[in-house]
Amino acid sequence: MLLEYGPSPTHVRYRHKTTLARTDLLTRAGVGVFSALVALCHASPARAQSSQWGGVVALGSQLVDRGMAITSAGPILQGAGTWSSPSGWSAGVSASAQLRTPRRIVETLGQLGYSWSLSGDWQMQANALYYHYPRHGRARTYDRTEVGVSWIYRDVLTFGLSATHLDDYGGQRPRGAADLGLRWPLAWHLSFTASAGVAQELVPPRGTNYDRDNHYYYGHVGLTWSEGPWRVDLAHIESSREPLYTQPDVSPWVATVSWAF
Repeated sequence: MLLEYGPSPTHVRYRHKTTLARTDLLTRAGVGVFSALVALCHASPARAQSSQWGGVVALGSQLVDRGMAITSAGPILQGAGTWSSPSGWSAGVSASAQLRTPRRIVETLGQLGYSWSLSGDWQMQANALYYHYPRHGRARTYDRTEVGVSWIYRDVLTFGLSATHLDDYGGQRPRGAADLGLRWPLAWHLSFTASAGVAQELVPPRGTNYDRDNHYYYGHVGLTWSEGPWRVDLAHIESSREPLYTQPDVSPWVATVSWAF
């Protein structure tokens, strides 16, 4: 996934109070998750004395989250709105729909976050997210609440920890995940991106004869091009997770074109 959300400079300069969800996109190894949209809304540094509102629309090739396909391969239309304050608080909402059935929302998400500076080079973020999958078959099993914390080094290297609780799957302790992400600016508004992560299965396997680990690994390598409000992400995704039941496979290549306003 892809770290910087705006014009890619020839060098990276750490920005105080980086907006929420930038690290989520980088580390989830998928394109089209809400955090991609939120981060796009806040490419520029926050103004010192005023809150900021932003929005973004995007067209992606698949909805993927931590190596798990939320939808089958095909065009995904997304939109999001966000708010951030100079004190470090930020919030956002988003919705995603498959273009083949545009009236059918496949994912909605709300997020609240807070970020603060640890030093001249290090920043920390804490956030809470709620995922909802309305009328989307088995994906409704994954309605969930997630809390997480991330450490960011100069907008280049990010490490995050999170815990997730499924709302409709009782008797389960929170499931953990750890993510590491890298963004390295190149020439011509390009950036190289990479990530790696490990997560516990949200719905663990059942049955004594079911030979399956309760955790899996995922990651990506990719490129980002950005110019003004426009951004193009291309990522090659790898995941050790085997789809459950009728879940779709993750496409090896996932792309997103976004426009922020």
